[in-house]
Amino acid sequence: MNVTLAVKQYISKMIESSGPGMKVLLMDKETTSIVSVVYTQSEILQKEVYLFERIDSQNRDNMKHLKAICFLRPTKGNVEQLIQELRRPKYSVYFIYFSNVISKSEIKALAEADEQEVVAEVQEFYGDFIAVNPHLFSLNLHGVSRGRSWEPSVLPRVTQGLTSVLLALKKCPMIRYQLSSDMSKRLAESVKQIITKEYELFDFRKTEVPPLLLILDRSDDAFTPLLNQWTYQAMVHELLGLNNNRIDLSRVPGISKDLREVVLSAENDEFYANNLYLNFGEIGTNIKNLMEDFQKKKPKDKQKLESISDMKAFVDNYPQFKKMSGTVSKHVTVVGELSRLVSERQLMEVSEVEQELACQNDHSSAQQNVRRLLQNPRLSEIDAVRLVMLYALRYEKHSSSILPSLMEELNRKGVSERHRKMVQAVVEYGGKRVRGSDLITPTDAVAITKQFFKGLKGVENVYAQHQPLLHDTLDQLIKGRLKDSQFPYLGPSSLRDRPQDIIVFIIGGATYEEALAVYNLNRTMPGVRIVLGGTAIHNTKSFLEEVMLAVGSGGDRSQGGGRQMSRR
Repeated sequence: MNVTLAVKQYISKMIESSGPGMKVLLMDKETTSIVSVVYTQSEILQKEVYLFERIDSQNRDNMKHLKAICFLRPTKGNVEQLIQELRRPKYSVYFIYFSNVISKSEIKALAEADEQEVVAEVQEFYGDFIAVNPHLFSLNLHGVSRGRSWEPSVLPRVTQGLTSVLLALKKCPMIRYQLSSDMSKRLAESVKQIITKEYELFDFRKTEVPPLLLILDRSDDAFTPLLNQWTYQAMVHELLGLNNNRIDLSRVPGISKDLREVVLSAENDEFYANNLYLNFGEIGTNIKNLMEDFQKKKPKDKQKLESISDMKAFVDNYPQFKKMSGTVSKHVTVVGELSRLVSERQLMEVSEVEQELACQNDHSSAQQNVRRLLQNPRLSEIDAVRLVMLYALRYEKHSSSILPSLMEELNRKGVSERHRKMVQAVVEYGGKRVRGSDLITPTDAVAITKQFFKGLKGVENVYAQHQPLLHDTLDQLIKGRLKDSQFPYLGPSSLRDRPQDIIVFIIGGATYEEALAVYNLNRTMPGVRIVLGGTAIHNTKSFLEEVMLAVGSGGDRSQGGGRQMSRR
């Protein structure tokens, strides 16, 4: 179960099906993101694709010497633009691929528009999602709910995205959902409806143990997206923001032109792939080793180039040095900026208190530590608000809660009203009244000691005590202990055996900390394969925007984001 591989294979098939010759890849806004996350431009150039165009671009030239490969979402707007394109074709021949199921009536409309008979084939290739890591996908959708209900326009898009993941992975699953969330039930029913309607597409070879789709709601665990992170990928997203594998570094002091935007992709960057899930301390050491390795291999200025073979060896090796030099400067810049932010915002001190709020049950110590940090003039506004939010979620019903005085402290500190309002919004979004699970269980001394000595490899340290609720939910599921009363099956049948292929989807967005938990479960549970997806991948900033949209406190709602036709 590898979502990255599934999308890559679809794109390769599209390009191969069009045969030899120069090609243009015609996409829309969303499929451009879908493709760019799994393939670099240079990789696609090697497949004779020399031009990348958007279907909605008005000033495309006529290029009859090019074949067009169209990869589009099956939206009304795209179909309409394709009809206009076919009436006045700019390219010699069109291979059309939709990223999801398209209706017969739309196929008919396209056929009628193809008066010049330039369409060679129309197919459905189900790559209707962003494959972030092999076991992690996103739909890049923000603002998915209104209160506790779906934003009406978003449910169909989420259904399409989720069913396309199932089709890409060739899974027809049993479905379980979180009972405390009406949105989970609605999505489960919506997915089931598509599976029933398109039963021929879902007619995969039966496996001994059926796959399982588990649908969860972000509001059941509002803690995880509020915590500072210390593993590479999660930390980059939290502090710098990862958007389709791209980081905007334009605000970094003294940044060079070519590093203003960098791409971090485990598919094309060996250092990143090897360090994705390592903690910050280990990455520092590995960066140093990378630098030393580069210094050793770097061509010396006065390298002897006496013979033709010397010159050939230099030229052969130079692209490799150039690539290595790019990798070194990129990671040194990124890690350097993370380090600067950690120091400037005193994040180690902040994170220690966050972990205490998330994992321990000592109100007296917690209130003292939060108060102490709020009085620190170097504490940033977002970190101050985040600490008060974690305190509010943790000690919501505590008889000695000091939340009113912490709110007053934020006011004195000059924290904006918008940020102060977010504290109440987070409690409304993910407080006790809403949660279906017992998110906050008092951790006794024995459990805390276990946590500390779980692995003295530095990963399970004081900054990484917290395990997301998802870890516990999946652990219970794999052991057959997840309660039907809290996570019922949709329909009459249920799974008797230990599940093997599990697709988990979180409405309201997943996090890289949860992706790390899934990665570790995949590594340590033989015979179990888990893929995690969410409407988005959140850091604290994007999660708080999601919360404000859900509880109706402002912000912009945005979407990130031929049946000769054969279907794959």
